[in-house]
Amino acid sequence: MTIRFTILASGSTGNSLLVESEESRVLVDAGLSAKKIEQLMGERDISGSQLDAILITHEHSDHIKGVGALARKHDLPVYANEKTWEALNKHLGELAEEKIKVMETGSVVQFGALQVESYPISHDAAEPVGYCFHDGEHKLSLATDLGYVSSKVKEKLADSDAIILESNHDVDMLRMGKYPWNIKRRILGDTGHLSNESAGEALCEIASGQTETVYLAHLSRDHNLMDLAKLTVNNILEDRGIECGDRKVELRDTYFDRPTRWDRLGPE
Repeated sequence: MTIRFTILASGSTGNSLLVESEESRVLVDAGLSAKKIEQLMGERDISGSQLDAILITHEHSDHIKGVGALARKHDLPVYANEKTWEALNKHLGELAEEKIKVMETGSVVQFGALQVESYPISHDAAEPVGYCFHDGEHKLSLATDLGYVSSKVKEKLADSDAIILESNHDVDMLRMGKYPWNIKRRILGDTGHLSNESAGEALCEIASGQTETVYLAHLSRDHNLMDLAKLTVNNILEDRGIECGDRKVELRDTYFDRPTRWDRLGPE
């Protein structure tokens, strides 16, 4: 068994993740136009017609912009919890009733060999979730758009082979940035976004001997830099005795405008 994935786009301008196992393939969020999402999938030799479903983490525009158009074009089912559906229905346009799938938080849905489990996170949305992907042997976890990493989130991310973890902002850059204070306060709060420092601190508790790769995701284009995020997280991990780089936990980049290369959990 194997899980393959590529982060098509990550950041405040739009987010989308493609995950596959054997013959199943799902898209998590489509926060850019449908045309752009299809272009990014094409760069990894995937077309929208090959998807089995779209999963939604929450209703903010940088996660749902292209969902409706993609679902209608390729006749795809869309999965979200009930409160998220209530919040986003008006934003997706008309979908066939049978394509509206309610996936309650904490439940598990099977797509062939790929098992998908949702779990609750803290963010200023109706009922935001993260997802864990299993194929019976390997585990990929997605945790972005969360103000803090709760003990329950840490439990869900434990024993992941790879983690896509938010590292949204550098606190000093945000505090000195151009945003008005009410927006800064929202980002810094418990229902906002995870800072580089918070990402590093969380990884100290989450990263197990099984965790080989961590993608730092959802970076702010105004208040962060990928090199700074990696340096901050790496320093915190090394201070706690968790090795990085080519020794144990590898920190990897994500991009707002292009997909990451395919990554594989399991044998070639």
